[in-house]
Amino acid sequence: MKTLAINKRATYDYEILEKYEAGISLFGCEVKSTKTGHISLKGSYIVIKNNEAYLLNAFIPPYQTKNTPSDYDPSRSRKLLLHKSEIKSLIGKTKQKGLTLVPIKLYTKKGKIKLEFALAKGKRKVDKREKIKKREAERKMRRVLREK
Repeated sequence: MKTLAINKRATYDYEILEKYEAGISLFGCEVKSTKTGHISLKGSYIVIKNNEAYLLNAFIPPYQTKNTPSDYDPSRSRKLLLHKSEIKSLIGKTKQKGLTLVPIKLYTKKGKIKLEFALAKGKRKVDKREKIKKREAERKMRRVLREK
């Protein structure tokens, strides 16, 4: 299982409640580009429209710029491949106040490209600051212990 892209901002901005795995519908040039690691999940999110899940704002540049169609959009919406029962449960869960679907990482599994996304709740600035303070305190403690 090779990790192709990670959305580091997701764990900082959101509190992850549940994780899911989905296939993703890509063009041929997008598959080659993602397998070489040219993808950005920064600022991307998942929306459910007409009982189908879509990944929005994920930036996948073309593999070969000269061979791509002239109307190719690198940040187009891409369909996620999920079972109907999973989509129905996600619809019910996202209607709760403050819950969203956030992509976490993109990886290969048995030759297929999979997207791991999460049902998440947004963090407040206070929570983020507390996390940073805890991290800094742990670093100071480790430094002191190393010096002794």
